[in-house]
Amino acid sequence: MHDLVRWGRVEIPYTYQLSRRKTLAINVHPNLAVEVLAPLETPVEVIRTRVAKRGAWIQKAWREFELYLPKQPPRRYINGESHRYLGRQYRLHAEQGEEYSVKCLRGYLRVTSRNEPTPESIKSQLTGWYREHAHRVFRERLTDCCKIASLEGIQQPPLTIRTMVSRWGSCSNQGRINLNLILIKATKECIDYVIMHELCHLKEQHHGPRFWHLLEKLMPDYRERRKRLNLYADL
Repeated sequence: MHDLVRWGRVEIPYTYQLSRRKTLAINVHPNLAVEVLAPLETPVEVIRTRVAKRGAWIQKAWREFELYLPKQPPRRYINGESHRYLGRQYRLHAEQGEEYSVKCLRGYLRVTSRNEPTPESIKSQLTGWYREHAHRVFRERLTDCCKIASLEGIQQPPLTIRTMVSRWGSCSNQGRINLNLILIKATKECIDYVIMHELCHLKEQHHGPRFWHLLEKLMPDYRERRKRLNLYADL
């Protein structure tokens, strides 16, 4: 069920669900949605009061998650356009040649194809190249992060790489970590932040105080890494 409360000048829309649970919990999700889980027979006014009391905390969570949402402008895939790989900028140079290849060297992403390159063919080749490198880099970073997370009993989960519109990563109910392919354009430090963030969800499903305490314990500088990740919001 949907409802809304006002905290100062801020409107807080939220959904709530009544169940046989014993306590009331408020969760803020990465897509900025606010969810309330409450015991059966909890009056709506009680829920509204609790949400309003957590207004400052909800706003803080919103600000944190806004840094976590990637925004990708349209790419034209033409020569001279800037593209990133592991945090560094490279100029795109596409040309016709004897083979299909993508090479990253001397400040350029050089795309060669047997046919006259088009924006569509360049995009296809670059996406394949990014995906190939993402599989190698992400698995390497996941293994390293899991060595730290194992101190809290977190085991290495399966990994899926896919393109996501509004998130850098996610964790499924089955314990599988999903990473956004676009994350390969960020630095390894930022990649590690997203991975560690999702690893913490294997132990703490919701973004409550225990989650953030666990993340800080495993990655004390996560706030700085998250700020740097925001620099890649236009990847």
